[in-house]
Amino acid sequence: MLDVRYEAVTGLAPGRLTEIDEDRGRIRVRLDQSAPLADVVRQLNREITRLLCSAHWFQLWKDEIVSRDTPGRPLRIEYRLEAREGRGTCVEERKGLVTVYIDPSLDAAGFAAAMNPVTENFLDGGQWFQLYAGEIIDNSPEPNKV
Repeated sequence: MLDVRYEAVTGLAPGRLTEIDEDRGRIRVRLDQSAPLADVVRQLNREITRLLCSAHWFQLWKDEIVSRDTPGRPLRIEYRLEAREGRGTCVEERKGLVTVYIDPSLDAAGFAAAMNPVTENFLDGGQWFQLYAGEIIDNSPEPNKV
């Protein structure tokens, strides 16, 4: 099962406004809670691009598997400080592109809090998976281990 969580924190390394850690089926996105959200989003876009360049994440779009190496539609995620009328922070997905619209009135803590339920709902769509140590991890429940 995939688990992606956003957290507003203190104590990131000097000069770091975001930090993304990945493990089996898990991503933790830590955001500097005291930095201006525009600066956090700018660095978050660089960090998410670096993560996707690892070629461990894939999108199932209809009957096609989209990766960072898909010609003409390389897999990417873009965070934008842009209000969507009546929708607050939200995610729109297309083939090879996920756009996260962030309410610019939020701070980093508000953004992190808004992203957790939005991300959970997004992953429930079942279109994303991770290749981790040769194992495919999707949003299916973990099998019971005896």
